[in-house]
Amino acid sequence: MTDGRALLVAKGLEKSYDVPVIEGVDLDLRPGECHALVGENGAGKTTLVKILSGLTPASGGAMTLDGAPYRPTDRAEATARGVRTVLQELVAVETLTVGESLFLEQWPHNWGWIDREALARESRPLLDRVGLQQVAPGQPMASLGIGQRQLVEIAAAIHLPCRLLLLDEPTAALTDAEAERLFEVLGELQTQGTALLYISHRLEEILRLANRVTVLRDGRQVASKPTDAVSTEELIRLMVGRTVADAVTRTTPSSDQPALRVRSLEAGPAVQSISFDLHWGEVLGFAGLVGAGRSETMRAVYGADTAVGGELRVDDDEDGQRFASPRQAVKRGIAMLGEDRHRHGLLGSLPVRVNVALASLGRLARRFGWMDRTAEQTAVDALIHRLRVKCTSTEQPIDRLSGGNQQKTLIARWLLREPRILIFDEPTRGIDAGARAEIHQLLAGLADSGSAVLLVSSDLRELTTLSDRIAVLSRGRLVATFKGPIFDPEAIMTAAFSSHVAPSASPSPGRADHA
Repeated sequence: MTDGRALLVAKGLEKSYDVPVIEGVDLDLRPGECHALVGENGAGKTTLVKILSGLTPASGGAMTLDGAPYRPTDRAEATARGVRTVLQELVAVETLTVGESLFLEQWPHNWGWIDREALARESRPLLDRVGLQQVAPGQPMASLGIGQRQLVEIAAAIHLPCRLLLLDEPTAALTDAEAERLFEVLGELQTQGTALLYISHRLEEILRLANRVTVLRDGRQVASKPTDAVSTEELIRLMVGRTVADAVTRTTPSSDQPALRVRSLEAGPAVQSISFDLHWGEVLGFAGLVGAGRSETMRAVYGADTAVGGELRVDDDEDGQRFASPRQAVKRGIAMLGEDRHRHGLLGSLPVRVNVALASLGRLARRFGWMDRTAEQTAVDALIHRLRVKCTSTEQPIDRLSGGNQQKTLIARWLLREPRILIFDEPTRGIDAGARAEIHQLLAGLADSGSAVLLVSSDLRELTTLSDRIAVLSRGRLVATFKGPIFDPEAIMTAAFSSHVAPSASPSPGRADHA
């Protein structure tokens, strides 16, 4: 039940780095309310969350919490006052176990030693609450996929008293099923009087969950309205100042010639005897629940993870092989954009120019290894313009860019390399509606030009919009492959759950072409 009084009030908040990031933002959050915050990448949403959570100080403005001045100097101070945060960019310590991460602020102990039995016992209900029944408290965080780590961080944030929960893109790496479980948990928190500040680029979530929505554009507040008074189209117009088309235009059908043939690929429990063909000019989507093995399969194909069995063939190869490293895959014309840009892509303190040019240094070098700076700058400028990356210049450190613009920079890196086969793992995670449509059209254009695309996404709508076929993984196995252009979302989800239910509930062979 929404309480009419304000829990947190912010007036005239400002923050500047090289340039102003937010200017004059007002916000009030009420107990039991879900208040959404939307805007394009770079609009200032994450910066505002960091100010509220004590991760960065405001340059101007004032805040109160329950009527008392509120200006946290660090995250610990905000947490002590009941303000807890789950950021889009995860902060998990990979060397810790899941249980240790859940109780990082106060491990159960005896005489200074961690009580492992108590840790496991107390962790189990927290993991179950967010749908992680298959994750053991003793597992290292490094063994989890990004979606599972996201859910662990959410569980850690809500197991202690929480008056205000700040959520920055909490469902970006989750499938629909995991997101539904999260929504149930958030509803429980609201009934207990917890206020929610919810950031998401999935506007259907905003209209479903939020009581009110505040729109930021270029760091300024342009609207704050009840969600039942706005439509998706109006939100997009307020965010970007223009309408955005959802349709993706494909002009060229895929070829019958295989670009990549994968047979009986094995790489631990997450990749069990995976076989599929990818054709030139095709977008082959991969669906599945969190932990189904989608990312692990892509990493094994790319050589980022060691495959222990099976083989793959590129184009017209007669002999099967497995890549021992990404370097080998890149030499064969394969590129991969990983699901976690911070762990597997970004060089955070280096400029945009270096991040874009990194995979093409050999092509941009002159004799004796000296870089052709003119050619490098020309190529980087062209891609930055093509992908509409918002930066002050190509010399701006990439960690000063918003999450979506960082993602576009990594896509630019591989486009400069001109690969023939591209693997995109969650390419639009954390990207706003306008940029999302641009990335979708880019992927369609790559397929139309004859490139072959493997697409992993937790967003079933994204998969059904872009894919020619969709392969479904369940507990490390490829259980079904569906052919477009028209897909049955219910059948795809049934296949995704098939390894988690009784055999009688498995997908009907008549509804899918098994790979």
